[in-house]
Amino acid sequence: MPISTVTPFPTPSVPDVEPPMPYADMILGAAVFDLNGLPKEYFITPETANMSWVQTIFQALGLRSLLMASLQLEGFQHATIRGDEFCAIVVKQRSQYTALLLKQQEELLAESLIQWAQTFPLNELRHDPRFKAA
Repeated sequence: MPISTVTPFPTPSVPDVEPPMPYADMILGAAVFDLNGLPKEYFITPETANMSWVQTIFQALGLRSLLMASLQLEGFQHATIRGDEFCAIVVKQRSQYTALLLKQQEELLAESLIQWAQTFPLNELRHDPRFKAA
């Protein structure tokens, strides 16, 4: 009886893929707005010396108020505003709106990012040496 050899199937090679960047490391700036949409405080990094993105968020929150009042919409949870190099996500937290300016990433629309942003404690930015209050 001949002995046969078994040749295993070749294992497909998996390319080296960098793990995704933690969400906190993606933050380049943050702005806090009260529930009326008025700005309260800002946190910036040296990469975000231009604060024009805050004006865009302010306008988006004003539009949100207008739409909710005129169309009687309820339940705003988040909005995403995309630029060429950055993206901002605006989330409603318990007592404020928080806008996070993020490095442009493909996974920005991930539900996990939105959930993370809704519970993100801004105290982390107050104590992070990358950020300064503006």
